[in-house]
Amino acid sequence: MQFRTRDVSLVESTWKQFVPSAVLHDVDPRRFLFDWHSADLGAASLVRYDLAAEVRSTAEPHDQFLACRVAGPDVRVWSDRGDLNPTSPWISDGPRVHAQWERGARVTALVFERDALQQLARRISGDDTLSLHVAELAPKSEQASAAWNRMFSYLESSAAALDDDDHVVRAELGRHAAATTLTSFTTSIEKNRHRSAQSAPAPATVRRALDFIAENAHRPITVDDVAGAVHMSTRGLQYAFRRALDMTPAECLKQARLDGAHRDLRSGAPSTVAAIARRWGFSHPSRFAVAYRDAFGVLPSVTAGTHRR
Repeated sequence: MQFRTRDVSLVESTWKQFVPSAVLHDVDPRRFLFDWHSADLGAASLVRYDLAAEVRSTAEPHDQFLACRVAGPDVRVWSDRGDLNPTSPWISDGPRVHAQWERGARVTALVFERDALQQLARRISGDDTLSLHVAELAPKSEQASAAWNRMFSYLESSAAALDDDDHVVRAELGRHAAATTLTSFTTSIEKNRHRSAQSAPAPATVRRALDFIAENAHRPITVDDVAGAVHMSTRGLQYAFRRALDMTPAECLKQARLDGAHRDLRSGAPSTVAAIARRWGFSHPSRFAVAYRDAFGVLPSVTAGTHRR
């Protein structure tokens, strides 16, 4: 899809099709011009637009990973954690990122749905229990930043040459976008590198159990409930998890709940650490704090304070 317009209202509505949380503030309509290009790459949506106007924008992706670069002569980019380098791309899976410019900017972005990118990360890492999260908004290094920029240029030129029925090539470009983005930024896939990779994919029963845990971790389910959902005995499920993942179903359920609490704490929503802990089944704040620190390297109060609105 591509078009040019001077209709200010069309900009936000178009961008919201890809990132529903995107908001434009303080747009100067007197010298406004919007030039939009986008492409569906299966695993990713590719977006590039030029916006000539005085603009302040905010993106706070929900259930998405947004990798983006905002380039221009007077661009400022920042998050609630501090300023970001406007010459480099950044990535967010929830934290708000703001950008501001007066003399026009070019925005280049890749938008990934959380489930799709997480599934790819699990295949890359060999860990069927991996919960994918962004650790740092900035790229790993200048070299990683340059690699992401080169990849985007390649994707954009390749996508422009695609026909509607080039489904295989489109899918390969999407996988390339996802893999390069995962290697350019620091995510939770890094902490799993010390674990030995699975020699084969987990059995179908274990995968179904993991899906049930992911979908129901916020509910008061037990390991017995997980076993019942996949029509196995609790003992048989425990054996299958140990053999396939070297983890117990209880450990996987606990990690899923910690991941849920981590997302809520990072969201900046007005809630106490104790309330979020209870929401995810942790009735003892001190035990929750210890488990959270073991999983994420900081106390939950630190995460909450960093992302508080």
